[in-house]
Amino acid sequence: MNQYSILAGIDTEFGFTVEDRTVSDQADDSIALVRAYPGEGFLGWDYRSEFPRRDMRGFQVDRLAFDPEDAKFDEGRARPPAAEERSDRILPNGARFYNDHGHPEYATPECWTLDDLVAQDQLGEQVVVDAAEAFSKQIKRKVRVYKNNTDFHGASYGTHENFLIPRSIEFDKLALGLMPMLVARQVLVGAGKVGSESKGPVRYQISQRADFFVEPMNVETLYRRPVFNTRDEPHAAMEEWRRLHVICGDANMHPGCTRRKAGLIKLALLLVEQEKAPLWRIDDPVRSFQLVSRDVRGEGRVELEGANWTTPRNILESYLDAADHAELNDPEIIKIILECRALLANRASNWDEFWPYVDWAAKLWLLEQFAEAEGGWEESMMQSLDLNYHLLDVEEGLYAGLASSGYLRLPDIPPALISEAPNGSRAVARAVAVHKFSKSIKTASWEKVTFESAATSLDLPPNLWYEKSDCDVESIEALISRVNELK
Repeated sequence: MNQYSILAGIDTEFGFTVEDRTVSDQADDSIALVRAYPGEGFLGWDYRSEFPRRDMRGFQVDRLAFDPEDAKFDEGRARPPAAEERSDRILPNGARFYNDHGHPEYATPECWTLDDLVAQDQLGEQVVVDAAEAFSKQIKRKVRVYKNNTDFHGASYGTHENFLIPRSIEFDKLALGLMPMLVARQVLVGAGKVGSESKGPVRYQISQRADFFVEPMNVETLYRRPVFNTRDEPHAAMEEWRRLHVICGDANMHPGCTRRKAGLIKLALLLVEQEKAPLWRIDDPVRSFQLVSRDVRGEGRVELEGANWTTPRNILESYLDAADHAELNDPEIIKIILECRALLANRASNWDEFWPYVDWAAKLWLLEQFAEAEGGWEESMMQSLDLNYHLLDVEEGLYAGLASSGYLRLPDIPPALISEAPNGSRAVARAVAVHKFSKSIKTASWEKVTFESAATSLDLPPNLWYEKSDCDVESIEALISRVNELK
């Protein structure tokens, strides 16, 4: 029995530095870092079901745009074969860990619950740290890993959320219902950023990604980035499912923000499906996203069609109010609604009951303490501190220091184990295959595992409930049979 209605996952590209190495070495170092991961896993991802150029609007682009600045670092470089370059592996919890355009990337296993999603996302931090430590020992150089979205030198790398929904939800309704939420939710979930690299001067802003959007919607992720991504790649039966690929969110250190950002999208999707989503027609989503990001102390401004405007708070509260008239059976979403109402009120009237819950505000509070102690706000110093907020080092990271000192209000979420997939999702069966039968696997993807020795493949429909105890079998044939019984 499954009371949770939307399967979700998060893919995070991590920034990293290697002592005495330069950005020209990054592509090769990222491959080596991923391959240094000391834990078990299956190396052999199947890319045949991936179509990143297919658009939800019914067409396919000839090619995806590539950042010309990134391309400079590949000039004259001998690239390894694609499989070696990606170094793509499936971990024993059903997650995916690989190199993506010069960054180690961890994709959580699919999760039904928000708590599982947060726990698996945090486990990904440890996976990358373990790989970095192993890589450091190999090369005898210090390696630092950052969970953020910018290097302060013009480059941005993503944190992508994924939500599986029925294809029966029409694209136009999906885009109209989601765009306002994508623009507005940053005030409750942004990671915060000192300065700007591309859109003119600003002291501090809410979103790390805001400066890098150039179009309201398209299929791109590396260049010409949109607020609403239209990639049509469900990782499930195309005729039944649609995957919403959200690329405009920040990488969150605060687990409450991670849970909240996914919960707000789930809420919007449920409202769209029930035709209860509020109607906001934003004139220029890119401009409004950036206006909201740059209004740290005010309410923010979202410009609407017809020379009108509103605030992100008004937009968010309209979704929360619409939920009162919708059918919501997910207790986590109900909890998110109550939490967001309180945070929106406290941002305006009780700052001390806001900043401990939200990354951008907690970081700003910390930076202002430094500025006061040092006699002023000096941008290069503040950017260095900003970066250290995202450092995944419990001894040196500023977020880690805030959390361990009790300054932040953190949700009570049991940690995930690398040996366990989140219960109920199809990752359970994938994890069993990797943990018990990896030597017999031929290829694997999100939706299927094929074996060298089996007559049929292990198909993994996304909408079933995969109980861990049911999938704990001792043969490939028994696993395939057990999953088929669930259909």
